[in-house]
Amino acid sequence: MNLSQIYNTGYEVIFAAFTGIIFAQIIKSIVFLIIRRKIDLRLFTTTGGMPSSHSAGVMGLSTAVGLINGFHSVEFAIALGFACIVMYDAAGVRRAAGKQAACLNKIIMDIYKQDLAEAGGKLKELLGHTPMQVFAGAAFGVLYAYLLHSYLKILN
Repeated sequence: MNLSQIYNTGYEVIFAAFTGIIFAQIIKSIVFLIIRRKIDLRLFTTTGGMPSSHSAGVMGLSTAVGLINGFHSVEFAIALGFACIVMYDAAGVRRAAGKQAACLNKIIMDIYKQDLAEAGGKLKELLGHTPMQVFAGAAFGVLYAYLLHSYLKILN
């Protein structure tokens, strides 16, 4: 199956979602490189940071569904509802869990005098996103799905 055969199919939706996530992770690594002036390959597989790859993926999925089935369709409504839940979780629940992890790490460091291994290791703090990171990921996902759909249309 070549790329032009996925146009206006469920494969386009899946492709838009997963490649949107991959490209957002690449952008996240580039942003980190520009800001921190160092390369961190772990960013390709971690959560948190700018832009939100979760938001890019779900909004890419939603946009592709809307472009294929119409923005008035039940499928689009379901996809957008799913996207809203994921983005709310990223900016709300997961962000709060990351803040709690940071507080717990500080408490553990104070109690165990910098020996986190004794307490079971450091908790991961970068779990969620700021609202701006979620918005940037969502905007990227919408734009990416639209550009992908337009490109596939040209191929057909």
